[in-house]
Amino acid sequence: MLKLDDLINPEMPQATRTVSIAAAADSAVLETVSLAVGQGLCTFLLIDDRQELASLMADDFPHLVNHADVRTSHARDFTDAAAQAVKAVRENDAAVLMKGRIPTALLMKAVLHAEKGLRIGRTLSHVAAFEVAGYDRLIFITDAGMNPEPDLNSKAAIIQNAVEIAQKLGIEKPVVAPLAAVEIVNPKMQATLDAAALVAMNVRGQITGCIVDGPLALDNAVSVEAARHKGLTGETAGRADILLVPNIESGNILYKSLVYFAKAKVGAVITGAKAPIVLTSRSDSAQSKLYSLGLALHASD
Repeated sequence: MLKLDDLINPEMPQATRTVSIAAAADSAVLETVSLAVGQGLCTFLLIDDRQELASLMADDFPHLVNHADVRTSHARDFTDAAAQAVKAVRENDAAVLMKGRIPTALLMKAVLHAEKGLRIGRTLSHVAAFEVAGYDRLIFITDAGMNPEPDLNSKAAIIQNAVEIAQKLGIEKPVVAPLAAVEIVNPKMQATLDAAALVAMNVRGQITGCIVDGPLALDNAVSVEAARHKGLTGETAGRADILLVPNIESGNILYKSLVYFAKAKVGAVITGAKAPIVLTSRSDSAQSKLYSLGLALHASD
């Protein structure tokens, strides 16, 4: 079984790639940088006010000062830091963009800039890879952090993004479960209508590289036994690799339930741009940030 620790293996080829961090003068961010550098995971371009960054590194992370795998660049403010970090990715000086202490809205404004950003004409979406104790595979959840109320076309694009991530982690033909409260199509429940349409789009080759099976409630998507109790005996029932949530609220609740109740390990990334984007949160552990970096580096391949 693939584990999240496999994504931070320094022997993998992504170790030669650079991560560009916008507004890196933050202890939690630099702790992740320290872990990554210590494992030889990748190299870094740290962008922030030169004095603040130097002072923080000297006081708390002296081993990062003049480290061969760490470069720094001065930024006048958050807007400048975002512009520089995005430019590094756009010009192939970095393979991954990572959020530091900058507000998410400012970073995404730079990412979405019509001329100087990282858009490539695709839907951007959030993909999280979870390792749950006692479960036999990684589970991907999408979209818990980017698209509030995706319509049918957006859901198809979100699935395609997640499938590409799963394939880069070695899952050749992932099973995708569009989640709903029930397993039957109910005209009064939009999630079930969308799920049925997505299944049809998959059959007709509009969504590729995967098998879409739904609508499915969560238990029937991840438990073969639960699916059998409901009379769902197909080859994919209970064997989902990717869970497509109906909207950002349900995704956020599922995401945080796994983290706080199940104590699951997680790495997450924004995909669909020129390069993967790691949007860290102060509530994320340093290890989770490291897993997110590993996921992003694999996705950048």
